[in-house]
Amino acid sequence: MKKSASELATGGELVAHMDGEEMVWLLGQPHLTDYLAFVREKVIGGEHMSQRLLADEWRKANDLYYELEQSEAGFADGAECLPLPKEMRGLARALKRDRYFTETFDTLPTEIRMVELAKLIVSQSNVSCEFSEALRKRLREARDPASLFRFCLPAERDLPPVTVRKSGKDRYVFTSPSTDFRLHNPAVLAAADVGGLKPFGPVASVFALPVGFGSNFLSVVASDDRLLLQNGYHRSYSLLAAGFTHAPAVVQLVTRKDELRIAATDDVNNDPAFYFRAARPPVLKDFLDPRFGRKLLAKRMQTTIEIEWKVRSSTGSLV
Repeated sequence: MKKSASELATGGELVAHMDGEEMVWLLGQPHLTDYLAFVREKVIGGEHMSQRLLADEWRKANDLYYELEQSEAGFADGAECLPLPKEMRGLARALKRDRYFTETFDTLPTEIRMVELAKLIVSQSNVSCEFSEALRKRLREARDPASLFRFCLPAERDLPPVTVRKSGKDRYVFTSPSTDFRLHNPAVLAAADVGGLKPFGPVASVFALPVGFGSNFLSVVASDDRLLLQNGYHRSYSLLAAGFTHAPAVVQLVTRKDELRIAATDDVNNDPAFYFRAARPPVLKDFLDPRFGRKLLAKRMQTTIEIEWKVRSSTGSLV
């Protein structure tokens, strides 16, 4: 089952703000109930929109996809996955040594290649117009190969703001406007590895619950002669809208379902045939087609992560 837009953040709960943000929603894709719920709950004035008319426009787009299954059958097959130009190869070698890269892509065979944007299969249902416009402004200065590489595969970047507040005795609340805001893996650290501690005595270990963001590399899953966009939807959408046909991306090679579970989202794993076997699956260029890309003024969101802890300590006999 495809996730609704309210579930797109990993690890956090989305909370609405009342000022608007223009979004593009891809009509005609499963599930209709997700679209109706998004409009009703997240779109400004959506509770007053006719559910019947919304269902009608979704159905019309769904019928168009059925027509494309005949007229554009196999469109997603054979998407180009080309070698990097020589100007990018040194940057690619350096990126493969980056700690975020090695931690993110540590299991499956991986390449960095130029992928054909229009034919990338998509599983995400919406993109932010405002965020995409900000990215397009950056693209105006990223026409040389090195700048384009760093735009798509940034080893360093400015991070969205994060606020932290204490909520009660044993709880902290972290918030960010980014839907990429998430909880990282917990870790047990030595005291020497953590700065800023002010303990009242010697520290043996530190249990850490890091919050932050994903690696933010544009990445795709390659399987069955098709390319599925995994991460970097806004950059890919912005590139295609700006006239780019290809972009550098991390390509994870998948040859069986067990590997797909590692590389792809739950949406894709719940129905892999829809993305890798359908005659005409949804592709990136559909977001730019007014027959499918429905613009909506949505309430602004922020991602909230609450961390609460309990401590149990006891002393007893060894026998």
